[in-house]
Amino acid sequence: MAEKKTTKTASKKVVQFLGTGRRKKAIARVRLLPNGTGKITINKVDIDEYFGLDTLKLIVRQPLEAVDAVNKYDIIVNVIGGGLSGQAGAISHGISRALILADESTKAVLKKGGFLTRDSRMKERKKYGLKKARKASQFSKR
Repeated sequence: MAEKKTTKTASKKVVQFLGTGRRKKAIARVRLLPNGTGKITINKVDIDEYFGLDTLKLIVRQPLEAVDAVNKYDIIVNVIGGGLSGQAGAISHGISRALILADESTKAVLKKGGFLTRDSRMKERKKYGLKKARKASQFSKR
């Protein structure tokens, strides 16, 4: 789920913090790179191009703003499944988990803000005889 990873490239060590976030059907694998500029890349695309709505960008950045780490890390995300709203929630969850690995003192703030809780609400399944999960055809008395 979350782990600290050190990789060696040609001459220097690269420390990165990994976190996995989930929401609805979306799964986000998040890498936090310390000593960054605050750049967020989602599926090899900048966050401003990936998410059109400002509310989704706000959801992604909330955990960073809660611990005052907006410009401390570069973030690289691979996200699959779900829609844009679910993906934004999954990324936020993954960033929160990775932030704890980077700095253990942020756990209390993130937990109080509700960023570490996995939102387990899923789509309700369709039932037979109905049009959707709960929508029935119109009742006719005669």
